[in-house]
Amino acid sequence: MITIKIFFGLVAGIVSVFCFVPYFRDIFLHKTKPHIYTWLIWSLLQGTSVFIMLYGGAGIGVLPFVIGTILCGSIFILSFKYGTKNITLIDTICLIGALVALIFYIFLHDPVLSIILVAMIDFIGFIPTFRKSYIEPKTETASTYLVSAISSILAIGALLNYSLITMLYPITLILTDMTCWFIIILRRKK
Repeated sequence: MITIKIFFGLVAGIVSVFCFVPYFRDIFLHKTKPHIYTWLIWSLLQGTSVFIMLYGGAGIGVLPFVIGTILCGSIFILSFKYGTKNITLIDTICLIGALVALIFYIFLHDPVLSIILVAMIDFIGFIPTFRKSYIEPKTETASTYLVSAISSILAIGALLNYSLITMLYPITLILTDMTCWFIIILRRKK
C-alpha cells in the first residue's frame, strides 16, 4: 500500500527529473550556459545532504536530492564543453570558500552543524549563478529553478522525520531556487 509519504516522495522524484529536462535541452541548444563552479558545488552538496538527511531519518524524502545529485553532476560535466567562460574573482572565492567549508564538514561529524554548513555553502554556490543570471538572464533556464523549488516542497511532504537536519536543506533550496527564478524573470523583462 502506498502511503502519503511514499506518494509525495515519488512525485517529488518525478518532478525533480522533469525540472532538469528543459535545462539539458537548453544546454544542447546553446541557450543555457551552466556555471561550472556552481554545478560542482551543487553536486557535492546535494550528495552530502543526502547522507545527512538519511542520518536524520528523512526516508523517501531524500529521493529528489539523490536524483538531483546525479543530474547536477551531469550538468557539471557538460559545463566543461557548454558552460560559461565568464568566471570572475568572486566566483573563484565562492568556490574556494565552499570547498573549505566542505572540508570542515567532513571532519566535524556533527549532523546539525554539518547541515547548517551545507545550507550556507549551497547559498555561496548560488552566488555565481545569481550574478550570471542578473547579467545574462537569457543564459539560464528559469523553469528549472521554479520546478526545482516545487520538487523541494514536495520532498518536505515526503519526509519521515521533521527536524532541522531533514528540513533545512530543502528549505534552503526553495529559497535559493525561487530567488534565482525571480532574478531571471525580472531581468528578462528589462
